[in-house]
Amino acid sequence: MISRRTFSKTAGLGTGAAALSLVGLQGLPHASAAPRKADGTPTPTVPALTPGTHTSFAKLRHVRAGVLDVGYAEAGPAHGPAVICLHGWPYDIHSYVDVAPLLAEQGYRVIVPYLRGHGSTRFLSSRTFRNAQQSAIALDIIALMDALKIENALLAGFDWGSRTADIIAALWPERVKGLVSVSGYLITNVDAQKKPLAPAAEHTWWYQFYFATERGRLAMEDKTDRHDLCRLVWDTVSPTWHFDDATFERTARAFENPDYAAIVIHNYRWRLGLADGERRYDRYEKQLATRPTISVPSITLDPERDPFTAPGNGASYRDRFVGPYEHRTLSGIGHNLPQEAPTAFAQAVVDVDHF
Repeated sequence: MISRRTFSKTAGLGTGAAALSLVGLQGLPHASAAPRKADGTPTPTVPALTPGTHTSFAKLRHVRAGVLDVGYAEAGPAHGPAVICLHGWPYDIHSYVDVAPLLAEQGYRVIVPYLRGHGSTRFLSSRTFRNAQQSAIALDIIALMDALKIENALLAGFDWGSRTADIIAALWPERVKGLVSVSGYLITNVDAQKKPLAPAAEHTWWYQFYFATERGRLAMEDKTDRHDLCRLVWDTVSPTWHFDDATFERTARAFENPDYAAIVIHNYRWRLGLADGERRYDRYEKQLATRPTISVPSITLDPERDPFTAPGNGASYRDRFVGPYEHRTLSGIGHNLPQEAPTAFAQAVVDVDHF
């Protein structure tokens, strides 16, 4: 999930007391002034949608891209401006099942890929190392854009998806028209990860340390244990989201990918410096270790009830965004922000497109 670097060492975990408040209920306006087009007219308003209105995607497709055969959902006009929505862990494309039609109605071509090791995405070769370091996942998305002949796109994500979008915006800004990043700047510095956090913060990361053990690896490989562990994470990081069993089960099917356990375990062990990456990504990781700034138009979103949301209303990462920028906090919303608050998320995408 999100980088430990962004989690404050203070004890005030996710209080949101000083945050700019956005109304968590869908359809009510956010508190900040809406961006305006160059001619001074307001940007389009995304119509209110009740979360959970949609349960599936109309179009599921595949394309060979880099080392993967990528499964992805697509919505909207084929020649519309592209938006790529990126999910996190333990989630899948259904985090955007309501966001995608909202953006499609605004004329966007919406692409929602399964990340490596998830859902219908598969490695092309059994010999490819099941690597989940951050730059490898970012390059998957660059390869996907190339395969779909998308020169640049709006990138929007949360959790692993935020990190991936942040990396692409930092290293390949020419490919990014605008960025929506939940929890802000999540690029990982492995050396910095070695420093301990406050005990309460470390407690929130229990599964990361569990995955560093053989017991944790075996749990992820066992279908029942994996299912129950992921459900527990959903319940604890989205404490106000009253999703039903069917909602979770639709996503849980993505966890049955044959490479799921290997990808998840490698990702969290790599972040702690307990697993090696691949040398071909070293040059990118060296760049990322410097915490490069992001110059593309950006909106960062903090979910107030997410236990990983750092206090300070985005202050801990504000200096990493050096282009047109706005920060918003969503009151009463947990970690899976796009699925919990699809209208607010879609509006952020539309707004950043008009910066």
